[in-house]
Amino acid sequence: MARTTKKESTDKNNDSKPKGTQFWVVTKQHKLVLGSLLVLFSVALLFAFISFYSYGQSDQSAVNQLSDRNEIVENWLGKFGAFLSDLFVYKGFGIGAFLFVRLFFLTGLYLVLELSIKKLKNIWFWDLFVMIIIAVLFGFFATSLPELGGTIGFELNSFLQDYIGKTGTLLVLIFGLLLYVIFKLKISPEKIQSLFDSTRNEIKADLATNPFPKTDTSVYNLEEFAIEEEPEDDLHLKSPGNQFEINKEALKPTISNASDLNREPVSKPLAMQVTPPIYNEVIKTNDEAFVIEKSVEEDIIEDNLASRLVSDFGLFDPTLDLSHYKYPTIDLLKEYSSGGITINQEELEENKNRIVETLRNYKIEIAQIKATVGPSVTLYEIVPEAGIRISKIKSLEDDIALSLSALGIRIIAPIPGKGTIGIEVPNKNPTMVSMKSVIGSAKFQEAEMELPIALGKTISNETFVVDLAKMPHLLMAGATGQGKSVGLNAVLTSLLYKKHPAEVKFVLVDPKKVELTLFNKIERHYLAKLPDTEDAIITDNAKVVATLNSLCVEMDNRYSLLKDAMVRNIKEYNDKFKARKLNPENGHRFLPYIVLVVDEFADLIMTAGKEVEVPIARLAQLARAIGIHLIIATQRPSVNVITGLIKANFPARIAFRVTSKIDSRTILDTQGADQLIGRGDMLYTNGNDVVRVQCAFIDTPEVEKITDFIGSQKAYATAYLLPEFIGEDSGINLDMDVSDRDTLFREAAEVIVNAQQGSASLLQRKLKLGYNRAGRLIDQLEAAGIVGPFEGSKARSVNIQDMSSLDQFFNNEQN
Repeated sequence: MARTTKKESTDKNNDSKPKGTQFWVVTKQHKLVLGSLLVLFSVALLFAFISFYSYGQSDQSAVNQLSDRNEIVENWLGKFGAFLSDLFVYKGFGIGAFLFVRLFFLTGLYLVLELSIKKLKNIWFWDLFVMIIIAVLFGFFATSLPELGGTIGFELNSFLQDYIGKTGTLLVLIFGLLLYVIFKLKISPEKIQSLFDSTRNEIKADLATNPFPKTDTSVYNLEEFAIEEEPEDDLHLKSPGNQFEINKEALKPTISNASDLNREPVSKPLAMQVTPPIYNEVIKTNDEAFVIEKSVEEDIIEDNLASRLVSDFGLFDPTLDLSHYKYPTIDLLKEYSSGGITINQEELEENKNRIVETLRNYKIEIAQIKATVGPSVTLYEIVPEAGIRISKIKSLEDDIALSLSALGIRIIAPIPGKGTIGIEVPNKNPTMVSMKSVIGSAKFQEAEMELPIALGKTISNETFVVDLAKMPHLLMAGATGQGKSVGLNAVLTSLLYKKHPAEVKFVLVDPKKVELTLFNKIERHYLAKLPDTEDAIITDNAKVVATLNSLCVEMDNRYSLLKDAMVRNIKEYNDKFKARKLNPENGHRFLPYIVLVVDEFADLIMTAGKEVEVPIARLAQLARAIGIHLIIATQRPSVNVITGLIKANFPARIAFRVTSKIDSRTILDTQGADQLIGRGDMLYTNGNDVVRVQCAFIDTPEVEKITDFIGSQKAYATAYLLPEFIGEDSGINLDMDVSDRDTLFREAAEVIVNAQQGSASLLQRKLKLGYNRAGRLIDQLEAAGIVGPFEGSKARSVNIQDMSSLDQFFNNEQN
């Protein structure tokens, strides 16, 4: 009755309305048509907006002339697309107008699928909100590109800045983004925390309920018998005692010998949930019970201590002590030539004609010739006619030099990697290569090398950058005044511009006493020295031997650290230390690269001889992996200075101009250095091809500016201290009084006897001592007769074999 009454009243109300006032009823077909139209309109908007950012500027004039059919537009949607793009993007919301594509598409989709309009209203509100935020954001940051923020974004941004300034506008934008994140995305700190907690709880619950998910407890196929399942009626759970009983009729042998063993399940496994972590399965027969016991698998901790430390504190930063250190600026260097290389067309043409004429005089025809102009040398590449012998051209080196009236003609026959012959001819007006031009080059600034060095520019005017860590040692030689000291300054300057004081240290040996003294100002930043020495730059030849032996001790200590860390080189070690996987309490530390620079090696050989050559050769052979690299320069490249032992371990070599072919062969194992023109002209080889480079020039005032800039900044307390070297001829009195022994003498003796190895580095690691105290303990142990005498790089022998003998030794001393 109620339903009938309601229907009648509704009919009466409808009948009471005049026909002219009835509203248009929206049917399902109307929604389908309108929704499809909106979806297609959204696709059209997408094409129009995308093409606007490609052709918007060219179509700008056509927007105001829509009625002119002769006006051509580039928009993919024609004039209508250009008009819509101008309306929505340029005059509207900029790049945020792409959200209209989403809104129209979703609206059409909702109408077609007849979904709830309430959710669609929410989408429209928040998308329009984000659209305004995006427009103002691009209007704030991209004022030079109005297409990104649109007119609305520009005007809103100007309005806000007029009243609340730039800072206030930025704060309003941040507040708007926070509103979107909180109310629309519904992200809060509590939600993030609960997400992590729920994930952790789910993992724990899975481990608790199913600790052995892959264990099949229903069937056991062993070597001598098989156990089949019984129906559920014969299976009796033995209560919470974690045991179950299978009817003895189920135990039926299935094989007669071991070769017929069947390891496949014989029936469908019985689904069983095992909740206790430890259980025993008992299978009973007439005589005995067979028990299978399973132990609990230990919980696996996903993150170890190192990863937790990294997540809490980040990677270890070795530059933290000098975190405010500023690298030298490029404007400290002087620009000597601003116009680049000057190409003299007449000179090139004249040299080309003389080369062709000279070769033609010896009946050598040329098929092709090409010139490459460098800073100081021009390379002429020639392709001879077929049948011409290369050795014939190479023998004409002096004749070509005579015809060109030039010094330093060098013939490369053939050029490696090319089917041409090269003739290097010096320029009449060479261009100086400034250090500023090579330091400021992209090749050096973007070099991903451990120890990048910018040496200068090649014949093709390319900046020549090499990695000292890959060389791994460098030998420089050349006659007096040809550019060795400038080359050393270029090497040191390159490292100062690229490496932090915590990453590299220099050991400078300067027998001439005047070349490297400029670097005294950066002693506490970059230099390394022996303890209890005043000057970090070594000018006394007597101290060089102690320094080199100290570097050998440092090398041995570093190799011990690498061994303990189970890595192969310094890069892997430092990466592991930065990742907080090595404990500093065990003696581990960040290892900087150490670069030993010797400005005049011949003088050291004359004064010290083998005492210098042996540690140099040992460092050259072993020190590459632990980050100690050698740069040795000499002006006397003779075989008694650059011996075979030295050359074998210095594959990277730089040869400046020398006076004879013999000296060139001593340095490079080939001739060519005698044909250089001097003033920084050099040849570089790293065991393969020889490259001609014009060394970059850096003058003394430039070095002073750089060292003053670095020296004026905050520095370490002292220079990097090398370990003290105690040799067998150190004059130490081994007749020591028992009362003068170190308080750790007994502990040190126990460490040595247990390890059966007598070395100061062992005491350093085990007792956490400095090298000086460890060295004194070793001397006291030698005086007591516990360890043997010094044996060079080998560990001392231990005279006491076990702890009982050591206890007896101390008891005899007390008696």
